[in-house]
Formats: sequence, C-alpha cells, structure tokens
Amino acid sequence: MHSPLSRANSAPPVPAGLNGPTWLVTPGIAPARFDTAVGSGAEVVLLDLEDSVPAGSKADARAAVLTFAGARTRSSDGPLLGVRINAVDGTEGLRDLAAMGEQGLWPDLVVVPKVESGHEIEAVVQTARGAQTPPKVWALIESPQGVVGLSGIVHTPGLAGVLFGAADYAATAGCRITSRAMWYPRAQLVTEAAAAGIPAVDSPFFSLDDQDGLRRDALEAVELGFAGKVAVHPRQLSVIAQAFAPSPRELEAARAVLDAASAVAKAGGAITTADGVMVGPPLVEAALAVVRRAGHRPATTTSVTKAS
Repeated sequence: MHSPLSRANSAPPVPAGLNGPTWLVTPGIAPARFDTAVGSGAEVVLLDLEDSVPAGSKADARAAVLTFAGARTRSSDGPLLGVRINAVDGTEGLRDLAAMGEQGLWPDLVVVPKVESGHEIEAVVQTARGAQTPPKVWALIESPQGVVGLSGIVHTPGLAGVLFGAADYAATAGCRITSRAMWYPRAQLVTEAAAAGIPAVDSPFFSLDDQDGLRRDALEAVELGFAGKVAVHPRQLSVIAQAFAPSPRELEAARAVLDAASAVAKAGGAITTADGVMVGPPLVEAALAVVRRAGHRPATTTSVTKAS
C-alpha cells in the first residue's frame, strides 16, 4: 500500500477552484470593465449574463461577452475566463448556449445558475461537446432545492465544480445572509463536492466597505473546506487571497508534520509526534494540503504508514 506522501507525489493535487482561490465576477453589460477584470489578479474572471444584466439588455451583453471571448488570447499565466449564462430552463439561457455553439466562442468555463438537478448540467455538457476545446461546466447552487439535490448533481458526468449563491439561497429560504444561517448549506455543498472529488467555491461577500467582515467570511470558507471564493469588486481580491494562503505558523506546523513523518518512515516506524501532536496518515494528508495551498510540493516521497 502506498503511503500518503508517495500518493501525493504520484498524483496531481485536487484543483483549487481550477486555477486558484480568487474569482471575480463582472457584469456582462459593462465591456469597459472586462480588461480591468482580466488584469485584476483574479485567477478566474467570470463575466455575468444573468442577474447583473437587465432583461432588455441580454442580447447586448451576450454579444459583448462573446466578442471579448473571441478576441482574447489567454497567456499561460493569465486568468481563466468564465461566463455565467442564464438559467437553461429559460429562453435566454438557451440563446446563450446557441450563440456560443454557433459562433464557436466558448470560454474556459461555463457557470450554470439555479441548478436543482443534474439535467441542467447534462444539457450544457451535451451542447458544449462539439467545441474544439469544451469548457469546464460548473453548477451554481443557490436554492434549498439545489442543496437537497446535491448528491445527484455533483455526480453528473462532465461537472467540474460547484459554487454557492448565498443571496438567492437566503431569498428562497427566507433566512438572512449571516454566518450562522449559511453554515449548513455551505457545509453541505463542500461535503457533497468532496465526496464527488470536485472543488467548491464560496459565495461573494456583498458588503464592499466591510473588509473585516470579508476577512471573517473568507476564513470561514477556508475552515469549511472551500477551494476559493467569488469577489464582486477587485479590492476584495487581496483579502480573499490572504485568507486562503496558509499563515507562516500553519506552514511551519505542516512542514514539521511532514518532516516527522518522513523521519519515522525511514526508521521503519508507523506513528510519531510533532510538537506534541500525534502524527498519523490523516494529519499527514492535512499537512500536504496546507503545503499545496502555499504553492509548494513536498520534497520527500516517504511517509508514516498506518499502524496495524
């Protein structure tokens, strides 16, 4: 049986929101902001055709977004470009997909809103199958029905990840957008996504002038297990990035665990301690996750094994 560290070095790490923890959503009706968003430092830029676009402006927004997608050449270190389409059970969502398919202008990823079953994802995956480079398809879960149906949604073939929409969820559930009220749906989303082996990205924090509140919310997202968080303004990005990066103390503790595990494995042991804490396979896996979040890979390929 392979040890946790040998498995980690032989297999790619679980994607953190595909490209990183910071997502920035920008209204599709505001093309003057597109280049600014791409240059903001966000790792995923999401152009929105849904909630931020008035009904009478859908066609203009669609044309602007596809024109930008067609003219853009993504550099190797640039952000992924995503598009949140309209709901696929409505006319505008079908028009979004038809326009992308007919023009062959697919972004790196497509976010499907208001998902409550796997059928919506299947429809988008099937439509995008003819693309030269099919986009990654993400489900936006933003209703109690969507949360209840997660176990079926997350295992839909072709689904790349899930996002949480707190505002619509709260409106539908009749609750407030508070930490306590959002704890259950957020935890459920992360749990189901982890069981399916896909990443989950947290909802935006909507108070633009409350940086302390954003920091607390982002740290909660990290604690719950989210791979990233959506920003609604570029000035939120640095706070989110800092929250998702391990602190120096966390990184030091993780490296101590990996060093201890490596040492005991070389000595033929099974379990050891680091800073007074017992080190076994689960803690080694957790330490590896911290190191990956910091952008480093462990140098060693040995680790502690389970005691019989």
